[in-house]
Amino acid sequence: MALIPATILTGFLGSGKTTLLKRVLTESHGHKIAVIENEFGEENIDSDILVTESKEQIVQMSNGCVCCTIREDLREALQLLAAKRRKGLLDFDRVIIETTGLADPGPVAQTFFMDDEIAESYLLDSIVTLVDAKHAAQQLNDRQEARRQVGFADQIFLSKTDLVSAEDTDALIHRLKHMNPRAPIEKAHFGEVAIAKVLDLRGFNLNAKLDIDPDFLKADDHDHAHDHHDHDHEHGEHCDHPSHQHDHGHGHHHHVDDDVKSFVYRATRPFDPARLEDFLGAIVNIYGPRMLRYKGVLDMNGTQRKVIFQGVHQLMGSDLGPEWGEGEARESRMVFIGIDLPRDILVQGLDQCLV
Repeated sequence: MALIPATILTGFLGSGKTTLLKRVLTESHGHKIAVIENEFGEENIDSDILVTESKEQIVQMSNGCVCCTIREDLREALQLLAAKRRKGLLDFDRVIIETTGLADPGPVAQTFFMDDEIAESYLLDSIVTLVDAKHAAQQLNDRQEARRQVGFADQIFLSKTDLVSAEDTDALIHRLKHMNPRAPIEKAHFGEVAIAKVLDLRGFNLNAKLDIDPDFLKADDHDHAHDHHDHDHEHGEHCDHPSHQHDHGHGHHHHVDDDVKSFVYRATRPFDPARLEDFLGAIVNIYGPRMLRYKGVLDMNGTQRKVIFQGVHQLMGSDLGPEWGEGEARESRMVFIGIDLPRDILVQGLDQCLV
């Protein structure tokens, strides 16, 4: 049987996850989706849609979707759903997992790779993060979970942009891109998001597409003539972008340097496979807990095919991709997103793995 694609939906409290899910559970979009909802206090769909007295945790919606409210473990919920599907008791072709507003998506994502039983039935498709534009600056400043949710995302939706100025929205987008240049950012009005932009994003596929926001890369293109890594624009003391400032009421601006950051590494010389494997293994061992997402399309010595690798925390996978095209410049590109990653150590180590 084909694997069931799973989407992790995460986002700040009040960012509109519930609105989006309600839409999924009631609109006639033709998809049969099972929504797994983590129980957390006031904000669950339960009260609005599931006005049922039954203790049954799985409710079939009128549009063919299934809502599963879990009080236990995510693993158990996924196994229960897969078992019911195998027995023909439930019909669904994909799963959306809503995490609590303060959850770290990392362990949820890891479940799909580390747990053999889950991996036999499900395929993690992507992590979608909703950001409340009105409260984002404050939440990003105050809560590391909010910053992690941004770093993990394959797709970011901004809600409530109608409540803030265009300038504030731009500043926020600028800030988010530096935390995560991989994820496209789109505005979402009251959960009005096209289903196609939530499902089948293939964020965890090992494909040779490494999308990095072009503005993020522009800053260092002049530096490209020699074979070395990027000195791309990082928010240092010189940064005075509005979303990075706080006015503490006494006239001076205090610069926020987010602990979730990203950087891009590029090289035009090929990697030595054994050295690179040793180095990445060591890095993941030491810094894994602080590495949120990382991906690369690499030029390896000794093969005509691109090598693709990506990871979440300590879990790393790699695969051979398509051949380098005729006349295509063989350039390795990697993006690392993490919490206070030691950029210098990574860059120096990677440089030493080049042939």
